[in-house]
Amino acid sequence: MGFATFVNLYLEEIKSQIRITTYETKIHIVKTHILPYFSEKNLSEIDATDILRWQNEMLQKRDENGRGYSNTYLRTVNTQLSAIFNHAVRYYGLAENPCKRCKKIGKSNAGEMFFWTKDEYLRFAEEMKTKPISYYAFEILYWCGLRMGELLALTPADFNFETHTLRINKSYQRLHREDVITPPKTLKSNRTIKIPQFLCDEMQDYLKMLYEPKEDERIFTISKSYLHHEMNRGSKVSGEKRIRVHDLRHSHVSLLINMGFTV
Repeated sequence: MGFATFVNLYLEEIKSQIRITTYETKIHIVKTHILPYFSEKNLSEIDATDILRWQNEMLQKRDENGRGYSNTYLRTVNTQLSAIFNHAVRYYGLAENPCKRCKKIGKSNAGEMFFWTKDEYLRFAEEMKTKPISYYAFEILYWCGLRMGELLALTPADFNFETHTLRINKSYQRLHREDVITPPKTLKSNRTIKIPQFLCDEMQDYLKMLYEPKEDERIFTISKSYLHHEMNRGSKVSGEKRIRVHDLRHSHVSLLINMGFTV
C-alpha cells in the first residue's frame, strides 16, 4: 500500500476516537511535514534510513527569520510519524515501525517554565483596565487558572455567585471559520472551582455591561489571537516580561503554591 493511501485510512479510523481539535492538529502536521516527504513511497518500503533523512530535513528547516522549529514541536511531529507506523503494525500486519530504529528528535518538555508573580500580574492588570473585556478575561485566566478555550466558552449559567463557584464543562474553538464548542481537554478538566469574592463582584459588574446576555450565550466573544495581542500590549505598557497567555495558567499554579496549597 502506498504511504499516502494508508495515511488517509489511518486518519479516518482514528477520527472518532479523539477530540476534533486534536484531529485537526494531526491533519496539519501530516499534510505539512510528513506527506511531502513520504507520499511517493510504499508503506512497507520505508526504512530507518528514510526516517533519519526526514529527521535531518526537519532539523534543518527555518522560517523567514532564520529560526528552526522548537524542540517540543519537533518531538510532536516525530511522535506523529511513529504513531502512523504503530497503527500499521498493530492493525495491518506491518512487520516493524522503522521509527524505533532511530533516535527521537526534539524534547518532550519545553524546559524552563515562565510565569508572573502576583505583583507582576497586578501591575499588568492595572494597565488592562482601559479595555474592560480584556481586563475581565485576564482576571479569570489568572485567578482561576483556566485554559483559553475554557475561558472563551464561559456563559452566565456557569457562574454561581451565591456559592462563589465557577463551572468549567466546555471549551471553545474556531475551526474552518465556525464556532465550535467541545468538551474540555481531558475528563478531569470538567470541574467546579471556588472563586474569590472580589472576582464574583467583578464578573457581576461585567455581566451588567453586556446587553441582555442569555444564560447559554458566550460572554467573551473574542478570539485567541485577540488575547495574544492584548498580552503583548499589556506587557509592553506595564514593563513586565512577556509571557504566553497559557503561562497565566502556570502563574495561577505558582500563586496557589505560594498560598500554601500542596502540589
